[in-house]
Amino acid sequence: MTTPAGPGELPGPGPGGAPARPPVAERRLHPVTPFRRAWAPVTVLAGWAVHDPNAAQEQLTRLTGTMLLLALSVLVPAAGLYGFLSWWFTHFAVTDAELRIRTGLLFRRTAHIRLERVQAVDVTRPLLARVAGVAKLRIDVVGAEKKDELAFLGEREARALRAELLARAAGFAPETAHAVGEAPARELMRVPPRELALSLVLTGTTWGALCAAAVVPPVLWLATHSVWTVLATGLPLLGAAAARSAGRFVTEYDWSVAESPDGLRIDHGLLDRTHETVPPGRVQSVRIVEPLLWRRLGWVRVELDVAGSDNSVLVPVAPRAVAESVLARVLPGVTVPARTSRPPRRAGRCVPVWWRGQGLAVTGAVFAARRGLLRRRLALVPHAKVQSVRLTQGPWQRLWRLADVHVDTGAGKTVTARLRDAEEAARLLYAQADRSRTGRGDARPDRWMA
Repeated sequence: MTTPAGPGELPGPGPGGAPARPPVAERRLHPVTPFRRAWAPVTVLAGWAVHDPNAAQEQLTRLTGTMLLLALSVLVPAAGLYGFLSWWFTHFAVTDAELRIRTGLLFRRTAHIRLERVQAVDVTRPLLARVAGVAKLRIDVVGAEKKDELAFLGEREARALRAELLARAAGFAPETAHAVGEAPARELMRVPPRELALSLVLTGTTWGALCAAAVVPPVLWLATHSVWTVLATGLPLLGAAAARSAGRFVTEYDWSVAESPDGLRIDHGLLDRTHETVPPGRVQSVRIVEPLLWRRLGWVRVELDVAGSDNSVLVPVAPRAVAESVLARVLPGVTVPARTSRPPRRAGRCVPVWWRGQGLAVTGAVFAARRGLLRRRLALVPHAKVQSVRLTQGPWQRLWRLADVHVDTGAGKTVTARLRDAEEAARLLYAQADRSRTGRGDARPDRWMA
């Protein structure tokens, strides 16, 4: 007779007398986690105060000093108890086939994450977490809109669990996954802070915000002669320019890309350190961005579209040769086209001047479309990643025998070759459909360490 398994255990011996599997040990998060979760009740009160500040102010004025002390004496222990109980009732375990995460104080929730569907495991360390020596583990699963996370684990435990999950996702047996350890990595590039800061200064959006901050306040002064109007308009514009540049600098500080058997590892962050992985075979398209003020320095930015992931940047800034060498590790065998063909001159009747920024190139590996005059963007889609191909033609385009060809990818993105000759677009439509079908046979595997 088979004995039912208890919580956190696998079934006992079956009818055939198979040996019993050892119980799966459930583990708890780091003991520092209750301090993080204790802020939840305080956050609810703060959110209410921000949503209705007048009512919050009235309630505060009614409270005497004694009542306020009594309220705090109740709130602080209640928040601490909530943090402790939410930590106590949170467990996780790695079984032969899945990662189980049980959470919930009043309403229980159990997440069953199939290990073969794990496509990325990222380690993030916010500033306070780095001080406490803990880290957050985020698990990216194929088909899931939201990432599951384990917050927080000790730094060593987080890295060891990440290595185990990736080894199990790669097909290693449970008894050997612990011994695999973290795969070695070889650094491909690192962005110097000085180069990153200079690239942000030379970004057009930063200059646009600064120009707006320099032009709009004088115009408002001439129109209104009101100092408050000028300050209320000029200060937010200056703040937006500074915040955008400073935010990117903090996020992309000390950016490094390393190659390992489980994909490309990306580490970055000044205050909050993030350790991300670009899964092999999951990159759907790549964009090479070249702002106007970067061209004399030969710098480019490389962005990614990864299916089911929020990874968006591969290289924040680097010389073109370095960026293309890193790109070759993501898309092996793909060469960035040196030139693209422009639309016919009659395309200027549909889009004056800016038609010169459009371009197309098709190689044996990728479909490449370029757009933009001031800020050039070259999008590369491997033929194996094309999900569908469409041809569209508006009435004005039909008049001038032009058409657009759209290539849809698995990441929900579309790359468009605009203003092509109508006959060329029709040939391209059928040829690209054939290339997509044959390209899937030579596609890279999606599994780790394959």
